[in-house]
Amino acid sequence: MRAIATHRRVKSIGIVGAPSALGIRPYASGEARHLDRAPGVLRALCLADRIRAVDFGDVTPPAYRDYLRPIGRARNEPELAAYSAALGERVTTAIESQGFALVLGGDCSIVLGSLLGARQAAGGPIGLAYFDAHADFATPEESRNGSVAGMSLALAVGHGETPLACLAGCFPLVEAGHVALLGRREGKELADLQADRAAAAILDLSTEALEDEPGKAALERAMERLTAPALRGFWIHLDVDVLNPLQMPAVDSPVPGGPTLDALMRLLKPLVRHPKALGLDLAIYDPGLDPDRTGAGRLAGLLEKLFAPSFHRMQR
Repeated sequence: MRAIATHRRVKSIGIVGAPSALGIRPYASGEARHLDRAPGVLRALCLADRIRAVDFGDVTPPAYRDYLRPIGRARNEPELAAYSAALGERVTTAIESQGFALVLGGDCSIVLGSLLGARQAAGGPIGLAYFDAHADFATPEESRNGSVAGMSLALAVGHGETPLACLAGCFPLVEAGHVALLGRREGKELADLQADRAAAAILDLSTEALEDEPGKAALERAMERLTAPALRGFWIHLDVDVLNPLQMPAVDSPVPGGPTLDALMRLLKPLVRHPKALGLDLAIYDPGLDPDRTGAGRLAGLLEKLFAPSFHRMQR
């Protein structure tokens, strides 16, 4: 596959829908979660027109199978492997066509297919900015519920005995030393959660680190990592539970605290507008927990501010 050009190109946005809940456990009632409805809910708010994007449609997932946790593997493991490959193909097309892909999910497992597609489009190694209130660094053996959404970062760096850690073949989707975890506020330091070189290599910038006076310097450290000369670009994963649940309660595992919408926009803006940014996936918004669509409206407003008309005037 031809790598995308990295200069003299107007950057635009290609939307890809990833209506998948394959990577997350069902509700307590046993019903599959409604994260698959999120792309449609956001589109109904005229998102494509508001951010002047080209819509590449949805990548439809296989049926949800593992309502009960399987023994010895993650939920819906074969289905997620196939879905990640299909999603990756669509993301590659969107990036090659428009320069930047916006993937509307879906649970956090969509980052795997997004990285696969971005890596293919870039034609080489990429970095990852991972915005999440959680570390998402469990393995199938360690996970309490078998949900890939809680393993996504570990799998992306090739950690774990599962085919989902080998989606790019011999190489991880992204090297741990090219990852910045931003906004985590649950549990211990990442390096303490796993006595593992992959975890220790990740730049772990908690909410506190980003909110402190040196927060700007912390973000600059992340940017240096994501834009290293050896990298062909970087991807942004946005789990909306990184937001303060007072502003975004429609998530499955809210954690107290966290940035406001305005604070998050200030963190995201220099990333999405950087020439080496390949795309962003938005995950974990659950319309089933947002009956009046307040959360959807806030997310659409955030995206509109991020991708204001000036975004389209940037040159690659």
